[in-house]
Amino acid sequence: MSATESIAPAEPLPLENVTTSGPPAAEAGGVLTIDLAAIEANWKALARRAMPAECAAVVKADAYGCGIEPVVGALAKAGCETFFVANLAEARRVRAVATDAAVYVLNGLMPGTASAYLESDLRPVIASWAEWDEWSAVRGARSRAALHLDTGMNRLGFPSSAAAELASRLGNDPGVALVMSHFACSEEEHPLNALQIERFRAIRALFPGIAGSLANSSGIFLGADAHHDLARPGVALYGANPTPGKPNPMRPVVALQGRIVQVRTVEPGATVGYSATWTAKRPTRLAVVSVGYADGFSRAASASDKRSGAEALIAGQRCPLAGRVSMDLMAIDVTDLVRQDLARQDLAREVARGDLVTLLGDGIGVDDLAARAGTISYEVLTNLGRRYRRVYLGG
Repeated sequence: MSATESIAPAEPLPLENVTTSGPPAAEAGGVLTIDLAAIEANWKALARRAMPAECAAVVKADAYGCGIEPVVGALAKAGCETFFVANLAEARRVRAVATDAAVYVLNGLMPGTASAYLESDLRPVIASWAEWDEWSAVRGARSRAALHLDTGMNRLGFPSSAAAELASRLGNDPGVALVMSHFACSEEEHPLNALQIERFRAIRALFPGIAGSLANSSGIFLGADAHHDLARPGVALYGANPTPGKPNPMRPVVALQGRIVQVRTVEPGATVGYSATWTAKRPTRLAVVSVGYADGFSRAASASDKRSGAEALIAGQRCPLAGRVSMDLMAIDVTDLVRQDLARQDLAREVARGDLVTLLGDGIGVDDLAARAGTISYEVLTNLGRRYRRVYLGG
């Protein structure tokens, strides 16, 4: 093999049950692969941990960037019967795929929208008396809703102090299908977790016969006291670690590859990217990749002379970013890219225009990229854009 032989493009392997969307692979700046079988496996693992509680699925934000329709289809086939979304538009998309599922809308009842819930048999999560009054004025005999009580998040929900009045007025209402609250710090060892568990236990006692829900992804790992009747995992379904600081119990779901559009060499002292924040300290080989922050790859993952940024995986080796991530492009330092050859050791291997490099996957997880960008895996997942070629495995 010559020193100038190109790395074979890392195209996704042909597998059974593969569906695709977006631009043709040759035209796309990147390829986003989503493993639906891994999402199913993660849901089943969480369901086993939450037993005997039912396990729902949170599919808001386009199923955390993975696509509502394919994700809901896969989870419904796996046995999931309850879904949570943020708004009505998302709820309608779930209903189109899961015709018999219970679909809850977490952000509640916007003024003037009650009839839209009835049209598609959707369930608002009611967080105030104003919402309840509007809902009760139009709901039918078979309509269902959830009541959200705040136990410490101080975001949405009736205050805990209103629980007794709610129970007195609505505790026997057949239209109340669920009483719920939401953890503020479940991914941390925080005293508020125990306080919220105790507060919700007291609330639940006021609503006998009505299902209760408290545990999100990390809440499932707080033990049976947090499970109640319905767990509603979100980010863990998509491969993020619900137990930070411990080994990730979830299977990885997403892989992102970006395509090289140019390879160039810069001399020592040359700067790379906007604002000239990164300086070459040696003759440097750069691979310019057609993925940027418009594609959901965070600008905060950029590299500079003062800090390292994200990494890419090429031919099994980690290669660092060089300079700032721009709207459509990023530069990767491939100077040290070598391969082991049977005949010759440390043979430099050329990186070529058109090759794909791995930005997520093969050991670079969403939590790893989030740490490099100073953010959280939720943001990494939900920012993934629509300019990629999307490949769904195991649908």
